[in-house]
Amino acid sequence: MLTDPTFMLSMTQSYNHYHIALYVFLGIGILITLGAFFGCWGVCRESQCLLVSFFCVILIVMVAQIAAGAWAFHNKDKLDDIVRAAVKSSVQEEYGQSTMSSRTVTFDTLQKNLKCCGADGPGDWATSRFNNVDRTNIVEIAVSSMNVFYNIPESCCKEDLKDNECELSRRLKFGGPLNTAIYQQGCVDKMIEIIYENWVSIFAITIAVILLELLSLTFALSLCCAVRNQHYKD
Repeated sequence: MLTDPTFMLSMTQSYNHYHIALYVFLGIGILITLGAFFGCWGVCRESQCLLVSFFCVILIVMVAQIAAGAWAFHNKDKLDDIVRAAVKSSVQEEYGQSTMSSRTVTFDTLQKNLKCCGADGPGDWATSRFNNVDRTNIVEIAVSSMNVFYNIPESCCKEDLKDNECELSRRLKFGGPLNTAIYQQGCVDKMIEIIYENWVSIFAITIAVILLELLSLTFALSLCCAVRNQHYKD
């Protein structure tokens, strides 16, 4: 997984693969919870076995975090394409579909909070299923999209618009000028911009978490040694 640059791309190419990511995060959460239980119960019981288990769990989590960071740094040039492909797939294939209502709500929230529209911009909606476009034939899409109007979601409208101003602004002409009442920037560029603007905070939080984990490992090892010495004295 860490050496194959196409692994994460393949993870985003199918709706079912999103469940894999959810299960991975769920597994990590269970592992951390289990480690916390081992640590607390090990301290209360002064159990070497539980303290060693806590040490191992935290060590595994920390190594996984470092490995994930190393993979992201090694493939940072490809991450932009991976994220862009995933977001564009949500816009053109999934948004507005009755079987993916949760994805629609999520993307609406993303556009409203980030003040963005589409993956690369509002033009992405011209060839999306949201406008009842059949995406099985890309050539027909390109031809049929010329000189026609298309709609964009309400979440692309800027805040505090007058009555019906959003409704009128949501209908755009393919290749025509964009209405100033809607967000012009794509969500992928907006997300990358936010990451770059806050990279110092993200880096500081990451370092703080790793230091906290190192501190936990040190305390667990020290307490384990103290318990062993106490048993020897007894």
